[in-house]
Amino acid sequence: MKITYLGHSALLVEAEGKSVIIDPFLTGNPNSEVKPADIRVDAVLLTHAHNDHFGDTIGIAKANDCPVVAPVELANYCMEQGVKTVGMNIGGSHQLEGIKVKYTLAFHSSSLTVDDKVIYGGEPAGILLTMGGKTLYHAGDTALFGDMKIIGELNNIDIAALPIGDFFTMGPEDALIAAKWVGAPKVLPLHYNTFPAIEQDVEAFCANLKEAGIEGIALQSKESLEV
Repeated sequence: MKITYLGHSALLVEAEGKSVIIDPFLTGNPNSEVKPADIRVDAVLLTHAHNDHFGDTIGIAKANDCPVVAPVELANYCMEQGVKTVGMNIGGSHQLEGIKVKYTLAFHSSSLTVDDKVIYGGEPAGILLTMGGKTLYHAGDTALFGDMKIIGELNNIDIAALPIGDFFTMGPEDALIAAKWVGAPKVLPLHYNTFPAIEQDVEAFCANLKEAGIEGIALQSKESLEV
């Protein structure tokens, strides 16, 4: 599994000739150096509906003629925009060719703002993504919650992507606890330094992970890692 960081919470994940993009906030993202037109994927996966995660979903899905996999209310909105969709819900899983998606709990909110109108986006979620025999846990935007222990116990997670920005999500202290509970050997910090409200010392966070026996990997936009 190859994971490329595209800034904020956006990840490009590739394995065995298949690729997906998670939460493709590219246009307007000051920490992304990737253009939506450059993305080639088999599916777009969404954790929730906020604009800094939904981002370029519709354009990418149309350009690639690929489905958007999302919580059902958000999938319904995407279908209205003329794209293929797979509408799911918490606890459910779905198998695309070479791509398995399972939705987990996340404690947050979920809505789109379109033309000054707020559109309800269903429940927020995390994603367990399995490709090429490896599993990525993308926690989405979330607070720390106790069932992260269960997610770690029930799944063999190879890498966890966790928000650390605070203010809108859990901060570094809670994310460190989440990392321990999830039990993944590697952690990729997300959702930080995009806006002033979520500025964090990511190197300090990774140092604290190291003390806990966990490898923290802070990527810059377009940098990749292999799992």
